[in-house]
Amino acid sequence: MKARSERLRAADCSLDDFVEVVEVTTDLRDFPHASDVVEGVLVYESPDLRAAAASPAGRDDVEAELVRALTEGPGLVVLRGAFDDTSVVDRVTVTFDAMIADQRADGTTPGDHFAKPGANDRVWNALEKLAVRDPDAFVDYYANDMIALVSTAWLGPAYQVTSQVNVVRPGGVAQDPHRDYHLGFLDDKDVERYPLHVHLLSPVLTLQGAVAHSDMPVESGPTMYLPHSHKYVPGYLAWRRPDFRQYFAEHHVQLPLSKGDAAFFNPALFHCAGSNVSADVKRMANLLQVSSAFGRAMETVDRAGVSLSIYPALVARKAAGAGQAILDNAIAAAAEGYPFPTNLDLDQPVGGMTPVSQAALVHQALDEGWQPSQLVAAVDAYVARRLTGHG
Repeated sequence: MKARSERLRAADCSLDDFVEVVEVTTDLRDFPHASDVVEGVLVYESPDLRAAAASPAGRDDVEAELVRALTEGPGLVVLRGAFDDTSVVDRVTVTFDAMIADQRADGTTPGDHFAKPGANDRVWNALEKLAVRDPDAFVDYYANDMIALVSTAWLGPAYQVTSQVNVVRPGGVAQDPHRDYHLGFLDDKDVERYPLHVHLLSPVLTLQGAVAHSDMPVESGPTMYLPHSHKYVPGYLAWRRPDFRQYFAEHHVQLPLSKGDAAFFNPALFHCAGSNVSADVKRMANLLQVSSAFGRAMETVDRAGVSLSIYPALVARKAAGAGQAILDNAIAAAAEGYPFPTNLDLDQPVGGMTPVSQAALVHQALDEGWQPSQLVAAVDAYVARRLTGHG
């Protein structure tokens, strides 16, 4: 293992090292609240977790075990019966189906981070759309204690929930295996720019989850996972490599889920949606991405306004022969260099996994010699794409 001050490089990834990390056994005895280990994955019965977490001390114990499952364990937990009343799930499914029907009627083809646009039915920002369309169903659904339990265990209080609906129809093709947000969405050249400790930090900023809105037999293509793969530190640089993908194809696991079950996993776990080879199962999952409260700056800054204000000065500095580093550093301080959060209905990941950032617009303007009015129009359009319009 490299010293923590060093950078990770894609060329340093070793399949042999990866295999040594992932080819371990998940021992049920290490996780006393779990009911079973299936294909190396820890399975919990939600009624048992509810009973164990009924007291403050019991809840602390359960939360600590869930964290160990997501770090020292396989990186994945399945919560059977997370929704003990599946009628709540059915009510929300009806609303999700209506959203999908509206998208089709509008001719909308949502993009997908890890599959071709249109390969699946997607609903971006389903959380906000559900709240607007059916507030009562929203409250009953997100009042779920299992979602709150595992989210609090991993992220602490004040977490932020987002939701994207994914429907894989019969004939739907699997996604590419990948790691997830944040570093999992960046190209290798960008990932290499982040120091090693950020590779270790990224997984604890978010929690990935999915609620089954239909029964999901294996032939319907439930998510494919590679238990323990989150422990391979250079994994954000490894998942695109053909040898790692081949290993995933040969060793992944898939667990059938019943409607109302939920799965939560470390975002560094290698995973992907599977192919739906069933004849008639329309597999629907509500994909939950729960984020840390700490992923924010201390002050609110109008970065669009700052960027527009300094643009004439940037143009002048460039004309005077200022070096590229001077321009880069000034733009980094002024503009939003990260394209998220955004409105993925309008600012879609088509042609890449991330939309264009505000900083990239400013760089483009400088490189192409835009007039200030051109940048104003581009920034206005950028801001408009990021508004949801559902309030």
